[in-house]
Amino acid sequence: MSKMSYAEAISDSVAIEMRQDPNIAYVGEDPVGGAQQVFMGAWCEFPERFIVAPITETANAGCAIGASMCGMRMILDMMYADFIPVAMDEIYNQAANVCYTYNGKGNCPVVIRAMCGNGTSEGLQHSHSLENLFAHIPGLKVVMPTFPDDAKGLMTSSLRDNGPVIFLTHRKLGYNEGEVPDNEYLVPLGKAKVVREGKDVTLVSWSYPVMTCLQAAENLVKQGINAEVIDLRTIVPWDKECIKESVRKTGRLVVVSEENHTGSFAGEIAATLAEEIFNALKGPIKRVTSIDAPVPIEKLEDMYLITPEKIEKAVMSLF
Repeated sequence: MSKMSYAEAISDSVAIEMRQDPNIAYVGEDPVGGAQQVFMGAWCEFPERFIVAPITETANAGCAIGASMCGMRMILDMMYADFIPVAMDEIYNQAANVCYTYNGKGNCPVVIRAMCGNGTSEGLQHSHSLENLFAHIPGLKVVMPTFPDDAKGLMTSSLRDNGPVIFLTHRKLGYNEGEVPDNEYLVPLGKAKVVREGKDVTLVSWSYPVMTCLQAAENLVKQGINAEVIDLRTIVPWDKECIKESVRKTGRLVVVSEENHTGSFAGEIAATLAEEIFNALKGPIKRVTSIDAPVPIEKLEDMYLITPEKIEKAVMSLF
């Protein structure tokens, strides 16, 4: 184990996989200086496998997806999640449909990495959480790790997957540090993790809001409430059974996400649990999300953010 930042853990995974597989390559606009430098270490070791592209998201996506269909395993760095929709024809109509189009005989192993989330006043064109948009598209997997070790393990699994993976890294996690396995390390896609055990209420989240949930859980102890916190880790596929097991124990569920409220994946989780284990619930399922508005900056962004207090208020309404 070594102490690494979240960004270093991702780069370490990519470097290890590049050593083992000569078909892994990168297409992106700024692997060295952009979006928290999550590929810096791999770029230093394998500069010949990095295509530093101009600001042409559509062309970059076509290059990476086309190469993936022809035998490469590509990393497509879109820098910010807000920029991914520029190339949605390539991603939605092409990459996501390859397996279906060719009756399971064709693959498109491309990892589409971008930074997401708010909280650093980068404005409404660089700060949105769009995982619900990508989760709606059949054929795409959506990965959103919270901790450095999971970032490394999930990147390895994503690089080895034979289909397109959207890999979203939160802007407030890039420099967080933690203990990370030194060598090859995998975390399976579709497996959630209980990061805090509790008996009174289940808090489900992913990416940076998991940290906010943990802080809220500590505060709730003062109210005599012991919250269980689940890090979903991957949105597609998502681990329904882990959440069901927790809710059967606690009887209460709060889903926390930085997405806009309407159409959020938090709503998908709430609906699924209401459909499948309604009788286990002691009260309504609550969602804590961002409001239905673009992400503002500075003082207005402070009002917009998911906070421990907002989570605590939702939890207290269930008792």
